[in-house]
Amino acid sequence: MKPSYKKLFVTIFILLLLVVILQEYYGNRLDPTMITDKLDLGPACQVPLQISSEDRNGNNIPDALDLVQGARQEVERGTLYDASYYSGGYPPQGKGCCTDVIWRAFEAAGYDFKTMVDEDIKNYPGAYGTTGRQPDPDIDFRRVKNLQIFFKRHGQELTTEVKPGKVENLKQWQPGDIVVFGDPLEHIGIISDQRLHSGVPLVIHNGGPRASEVNALQLWPSKIIYHFRFFT
Repeated sequence: MKPSYKKLFVTIFILLLLVVILQEYYGNRLDPTMITDKLDLGPACQVPLQISSEDRNGNNIPDALDLVQGARQEVERGTLYDASYYSGGYPPQGKGCCTDVIWRAFEAAGYDFKTMVDEDIKNYPGAYGTTGRQPDPDIDFRRVKNLQIFFKRHGQELTTEVKPGKVENLKQWQPGDIVVFGDPLEHIGIISDQRLHSGVPLVIHNGGPRASEVNALQLWPSKIIYHFRFFT
């Protein structure tokens, strides 16, 4: 191994070791790909921003970007993972799970997401299976499968493929989009406005121990089963 490559290898190893150590304290908010990504000195993959101009709360920020900002607040406040059942439905601030990132993000954009889901279940119970037959407003809007059905009914379905460095593929992944992962670790998150050098967008989610903004599209252990866009 040439000296220059050896030095690079040692540097990468030290960085990854540092990430592993820090993850013991900070959980998956730290993503090793976000560090090694910076070592690529080639040109970054430039992906154009293509989002709806819809602005529900009239703050001159498109709803899609409001979703991103609302979701990022979960990361900034260090929301602890908590999927407990709460009477009234809403967990206290500072606690929540992956689905809580979603409703809090929509709330930041001016939407009453809980009511939207509850009314859809009430009006179209057949679409929601067991939930439709036995609805529980205190938890229904915090279940991944229910949100999967809701967005399938009211959103646009897009590609589930992620191709690093391929602009035509990556421009289909835009800020504010919703990604759903299947079994064995069923999960949901919001596509960030931040991208890796490869053009792959980060995901804002809460997979424990705290909310994070990481490269979940490539690193989450379950397969991507749905990719939705609510604002079209």
